[in-house]
Amino acid sequence: MKSSLKTVSSWVNRSLIVVLIGMGLNVAASASASTDPQLTRALAATGRSEKFVARDSVRHPAEVLSFFELKPKQTVIELWPGGGYWTEILAPYLQAKGHYIAGLVPIVPNGEENTSTEKWLKTTNARKTFFGPTPHVWFGKDAYDLGPANSVDLIVTFRNLHNWVGDGYADAALAACYKALKKGGILGIEDHRGRSDVAQDPKAENGYLREDFTIALVEKAGFKLVGKSEVNANPKDTKDWVDGVWTLPPTLSQGDKDRAKYVAIGEADNYVLKFKKQ
Repeated sequence: MKSSLKTVSSWVNRSLIVVLIGMGLNVAASASASTDPQLTRALAATGRSEKFVARDSVRHPAEVLSFFELKPKQTVIELWPGGGYWTEILAPYLQAKGHYIAGLVPIVPNGEENTSTEKWLKTTNARKTFFGPTPHVWFGKDAYDLGPANSVDLIVTFRNLHNWVGDGYADAALAACYKALKKGGILGIEDHRGRSDVAQDPKAENGYLREDFTIALVEKAGFKLVGKSEVNANPKDTKDWVDGVWTLPPTLSQGDKDRAKYVAIGEADNYVLKFKKQ
């Protein structure tokens, strides 16, 4: 009986994938089926930070990067690398045959993100053997030059789009991505999924963006949605927290107050979307 149920379940799953592909959308395959050996080695590298490796179980880097169609010979731009979680994977992976470029938050007088940018620069400069070349461009309000037009294979950004929306320059940022990408190039976006039954806050002050809002916004820039992945979904996230998404891990803005509760819920409900330049 159990064997029969597994057979039926497998048939249903395959049928669902066929339907989604028929609709023009890709679905994320399992890491074991789709991860190339070079990416596997990058994830297992001894130079990766222990604190970042510990987050692999919730960020699912193999599945996400495979879904975004990462390949060793690509030119890849990572927008707003933050603490460097993805840089530790992408830069070494691309070191031999590809090109990694970071789009960093510009350093400005009294800027909130100055410390993050300066720390990233210090870390990558101090560990050049591990990271390899890590050239950067400035990317933020009124700074949208990602390099020559039609020169990039893949642009990725993780949990940053809500900031661009909140600061009022998402359209300009996405237009810059479209310009830089080659025809057929991929824009990969992960962000915190807002509730579909609540109107989108134009400032995204709680850190959440409705998935349909994001798709419409990105497609307005000329992209076409070609895939969705639920690998970083979290149904426990009710999205009604006192400090928005930052109430949950990894920020845990409430400190020790209800800490066990928030840790048990886990990181936010995140969508992973793949767009293509037509």
